[in-house]
Amino acid sequence: MNTHFLRLLLLLLPFSMLSQTLPLGNNQSDTSPNPPMEKPPIEYYKIISYDRDTTFVDTSLSIQKEYKFNYLRRDHFELLPFSNVGQAYNTLVYNFEDTNLLPKFVAQSHHFNYMDTEDISYYNVPTPLTELYFKTAFEQGQQLDAFFTVNTSPQFNFSVAYKGVRSLGIYQSILTSTGNFRFTANYHTKDNRYKIRTHFTAQDILNEENGGLAPTSIPLFVNDDPEFEDRGRLDVNFEDAENKIEGQRYYMDHEYELISQRDSVAHSILAIGNRLKFEDRYYRYSQDTPFEGFGPSYENENLRTRTTLEEFNAQAYARWDHHLFGRIDASLGYTNLNYGYNSILILDEGRISNRIQADVVQFTAGYQKRYRGFELSGRGGINLSGDLAGNFLEGSASFDFTDDLGVKASTRIHSAAPNYNFLLYQNDYENYNWQTSFDNVKTQELAFELYSEKWGKAKVSYTGIDDYAYFAVPEVGLTPAPQQASERINYLKVKAEKTFRYGVFALANTIAFQQEVGGEDIFNVPQIVTRQSLFYEDHWFKKALFLQTGINFKWFSEYNMNAYDPVLAEFYVQNDQKLGGFPLFDIFFNAKVRQTRIYLKYEHVNQLFSSRNEYFSAPGYPYRDAIIRFGLVWNFFL
Repeated sequence: MNTHFLRLLLLLLPFSMLSQTLPLGNNQSDTSPNPPMEKPPIEYYKIISYDRDTTFVDTSLSIQKEYKFNYLRRDHFELLPFSNVGQAYNTLVYNFEDTNLLPKFVAQSHHFNYMDTEDISYYNVPTPLTELYFKTAFEQGQQLDAFFTVNTSPQFNFSVAYKGVRSLGIYQSILTSTGNFRFTANYHTKDNRYKIRTHFTAQDILNEENGGLAPTSIPLFVNDDPEFEDRGRLDVNFEDAENKIEGQRYYMDHEYELISQRDSVAHSILAIGNRLKFEDRYYRYSQDTPFEGFGPSYENENLRTRTTLEEFNAQAYARWDHHLFGRIDASLGYTNLNYGYNSILILDEGRISNRIQADVVQFTAGYQKRYRGFELSGRGGINLSGDLAGNFLEGSASFDFTDDLGVKASTRIHSAAPNYNFLLYQNDYENYNWQTSFDNVKTQELAFELYSEKWGKAKVSYTGIDDYAYFAVPEVGLTPAPQQASERINYLKVKAEKTFRYGVFALANTIAFQQEVGGEDIFNVPQIVTRQSLFYEDHWFKKALFLQTGINFKWFSEYNMNAYDPVLAEFYVQNDQKLGGFPLFDIFFNAKVRQTRIYLKYEHVNQLFSSRNEYFSAPGYPYRDAIIRFGLVWNFFL
């Protein structure tokens, strides 16, 4: 990944130098400087999503920006991080909004920072734009996200970015080292009829694994033994293992408008297009010597198992957008996939193959229409051929009563094969080898949503799940294995958000209530997750500085928290230990000067005043100790 970082620097240097030189006027010589150029409005710095929705660069400082100033760079209210940045996240609140038609890759607990095709944005800017993100980590490391984009002409833009994290951590053998390199480009002709956009990503996520605290260390941690305030003195289960995810992706999407009629009151657009994607991923678990807690192994030393996935996808699509009839689109796609291992495993109980290979033909279609505050949308997809069946159908209707009040109702049904590591898995540990013939996981969701700045936001959703796939330790066994539920799971979720303001003070509230009916022993969630932020914000020094400071409080009810397995890099169901029910207090002090946002936070400050450490992110894995962390986000408009 260092080679990608060097490429980024080499690309940034010449364009940064060029951007320092203002163009000369027609009547000016090289010795006469230009008068200062007026800065373009911030709305001209456009960000275009995968779905072609357009927003613009936001340099404001808000409580939402405070929530997003983290490793993932998004609000992780529904997640619980581990002790070191870049490790796994335990899930506190679930959503089933994905409509994937094919299985997902292995090691999903380490994919929170993996950028998929839908996570990549494209840009259009009047002047070169740079953004630098920095945040301290945990012992001998830091986080950095450097981004640069420029339009070489009104028609062509490219961007280069690298996100890197390295953190040693305060416990033994939990170093993390991750890198996300991405390059994007987009172009359109002067008449705007032909458009093309493309991106390349190269990502790696490496985590040292220690298996959590050793059984003798857990009471020393819980009872806050003063001799073990240095967490590096606590014994862990092992010190010689690591897992790593790597992936590279090439993507291109281009289209041409056969009919392009636009005026101030009407439009009619008919476009045809093509998308191409090739992605290569692998996951590797390695360990120098076997750990007896994982059972017997085929190797006595140097355990190395590599899981790979190659996926090629091609789509042809058409869309019609009309001012009266709305937008209709349809696509026909082909996917070739190759998942698995290099060798076949022959056991006394049977034979475990080494590959899942498939050629899948897919069809998707969608509709959207907005009229006087009312919006109707729907989308569906199905695998027409191939061994992996899958389909989805979703629809929604929303209505805006006023500019400040709207409601939305939506429904979704989805059926897809479980992730690849439920279907086929191999490892040097004997217990981690299986091949199953699981049925598709099927979900049905119904949701209602209210959104208003004055009254707040609220969403109620019900999800029914059939043939739910999960990992759990069998009655006779040491390690987790794939399971499929025979009973239906009913999952109710209510989430509400509201901020109350009084002058320069504010109280931001987020609360989620969850209840599962059926499958209580296989789908464990905390009944309540809540977060409150009491803060002050105001302009100082004649509006030269915007100050924000306050306290974040987070709490979730006690429940049978999922356990973590380092070999699979997945969470599994356990019902022997209840965790949670502890408060998390953070004190933050943030400021904005021009386009720079500065963040200072004392995380988990209440741990300093606790006589017992009952803070865990998963059984055997402690949550973070109290720590002061600093960082900033700095935008340059050149």
